[in-house]
Amino acid sequence: MTDTQTYYHGTKAHLEVGALIEPGYASNYGKRNQAKFVYLSATLDAAIWGAELALGEGRGRIYIVEPTGPIEDDPNLTDKKFPGNPTKSYRSRSAFRVIGEVTEWEGHSPERLKQMHDHLENLKQQGIEAIEE
Repeated sequence: MTDTQTYYHGTKAHLEVGALIEPGYASNYGKRNQAKFVYLSATLDAAIWGAELALGEGRGRIYIVEPTGPIEDDPNLTDKKFPGNPTKSYRSRSAFRVIGEVTEWEGHSPERLKQMHDHLENLKQQGIEAIEE
């Protein structure tokens, strides 16, 4: 049986169909450490957040991707606060191949974006950083 799940990756990077999104580059978030994992989601909303919150220049972009290896639940979004992985967010040490781009999507309101940025800043002030094991 073939897996027909659509996966998305939100970023500000400009990529072409066929490009690989791989670990080892500066993270889109936080201190921009070298990423040990790459992240994807099976929900467009989570990818929109990724595109809107990613650091860097340029506009947010959402790519349709396919994993080239195994994926696992993203521990940043699947801990006790979000049991069951409601955002359908995953990570992998293997690359994702870009197979398309979502060119028409609606971002969150400026008020909602400010709330999220304030929340992330609050976590940062508490010393809570992304899990990168």
